[in-house]
Amino acid sequence: MAEIQFSRGITEPVVPDVRLTKSRNGQQSKASFYFEKPEILGNEVNDEVTGLYMLDEEGEIVTREVKAKFVNGKPEALEAIYIMNSTAEWDRFMRFMERYSADNGLGLTKAEE
Repeated sequence: MAEIQFSRGITEPVVPDVRLTKSRNGQQSKASFYFEKPEILGNEVNDEVTGLYMLDEEGEIVTREVKAKFVNGKPEALEAIYIMNSTAEWDRFMRFMERYSADNGLGLTKAEE
């Protein structure tokens, strides 16, 4: 089972749009997550966003780079960035994404080069 949390112990049910980029030399990669109307920002939720936690049977991947997007003064979305600085980090992230995708019905679309 793979899941994403913004506050430890509270699984976010909204599935994000995820975009991956890799540097030309392959040394640095970036995953950009966009959550439209995530449950953590709802009126009934009082939990604080402390980061983006990606959990699976291998453990936890964490990024603290999470920003809220506001429309007319109300939070509408969360954007998170996860930077990978090695092939090992990229491989670990891809294993998480394979599990998360299988659990949440995500597909992969390759960009035109």
